[in-house]
Amino acid sequence: MFQKTLQNAGLSLNEAKVYESLLYLGEANVSKISIKAKVHRRNVYDSLNKLIEKGLASETFVKGERFFKAINPERLKEMIKEKEQMLDTVLPDMKSLYKAVEPKAEAYFFRGVEGFKSYLQMILEQKETVYFIGAKAFWLDPRLQHYLRHFDKQRKEKGIKFMHLFDHEVKQKTPAILKTVGKPYKFLPPKYSSATAVDIFGDYVVTFAGAEPGRLQEEPLQFVLKSKILADGYRKFFQFMWDHCD
Repeated sequence: MFQKTLQNAGLSLNEAKVYESLLYLGEANVSKISIKAKVHRRNVYDSLNKLIEKGLASETFVKGERFFKAINPERLKEMIKEKEQMLDTVLPDMKSLYKAVEPKAEAYFFRGVEGFKSYLQMILEQKETVYFIGAKAFWLDPRLQHYLRHFDKQRKEKGIKFMHLFDHEVKQKTPAILKTVGKPYKFLPPKYSSATAVDIFGDYVVTFAGAEPGRLQEEPLQFVLKSKILADGYRKFFQFMWDHCD
C-alpha cells in the first residue's frame, strides 16, 4: 500500500516492504516480518539494520530473542529535510560549476512527462517573461496537476509573466486554461492552428510536436534550442503575431 511512497522517500524496495510490515505488525520478530513482507529472512536482517541506521526502526531483546518495531513515520519527513539541508550546503558550488561550463548555444530534447517538468523548471530558473505561440492548454493534462500547483506558486512568487497566443480551438475546447494562466492572452485565427507549439523565454526556444488542446502526447517530446540570437528573433516573430491577433 505504501511501498511506492516509501521508495520515493529514499528507501529501497526491501526496506519499504519491511517498514510497512512493521507498521502493520507492531513489535515482531524476524520470522513474522519475513512472512508479512514476503522478503527472505537474510534480506530482512539487512533491511532492518538499515532502517535502524536511518532511525525508522528500533530493536529490543526479550528472553534472548530480537524484536523490532517501526519508529513514527514522521521520521520520513525529517529524513527528506536532512537531505535537502545537505544539498543546500553544496548547491551554490555545484551551480557555479554548472554555469562555468554551460554552453552559450546548444540543442537537445526532453522526453516524457518528467521531461516536461524539467522544461517547466527551466522557466523558473530563467525568471523572465514566457511567450507562447500556438499554445494548447497543456497544463490541463491530468498527469501534471499535482506538480503544477507548486510550479504556478513559484512562478508567481518570482514575478514571471506569461503572454499566450492560443490556437483558436482552445477558446471552445479548453476554456478553463484561460482562468488558470490569466491575462494577457490572444488567439490565432482558425486557419493558422497546427499540431505544433513554440515557447520562448530567456535564451531558450522550446518546440512541441504532435500536440492537441488540453493534453500532452502519451510520451511528450520537447525540442530545446538555447541561443540568445534565436530567442530574440522568435520574440520579434511573436510580437508581430501578437500585434495582428485578437
